[in-house]
Amino acid sequence: MLKGFRDFILRGNVMDLAVAFIMGAAFNAIVTSLVKDVLTQFIAAIAGKPDFSTVVVKVNGTPIMIGNFLNATISFLIVAFVVYFFMVLPLNTLMAKFKGPAPVAPPATKTCAECLSEIPAAAKRCAHCTQPVA
Repeated sequence: MLKGFRDFILRGNVMDLAVAFIMGAAFNAIVTSLVKDVLTQFIAAIAGKPDFSTVVVKVNGTPIMIGNFLNATISFLIVAFVVYFFMVLPLNTLMAKFKGPAPVAPPATKTCAECLSEIPAAAKRCAHCTQPVA
């Protein structure tokens, strides 16, 4: 019973998931600080407001916190921008350099010299005119 548990814990995908979760939590602090302390301050310098939490619409006396929704939406868009342009795009570019060009596949068909019809590349005779092909 304990051997099965040990094998489960030490399996590669469980350990990889644990490391990814820990790294994601640590990276979350960095991205949150970048969004909150740097990028939203640039927005505040341009728009004149550091956040929109004070924007409230009242419907029949009930406050609807549109400003909090705007803050969350802007924060999400900034995080998505940062993750894509500073993580995903550079990693895809780096991986493309390591992979190199894709190999060119040989053609699946060839042309019969006698009747000029397309035949499979492995064919020894043309299916249309029955002439032998090289």
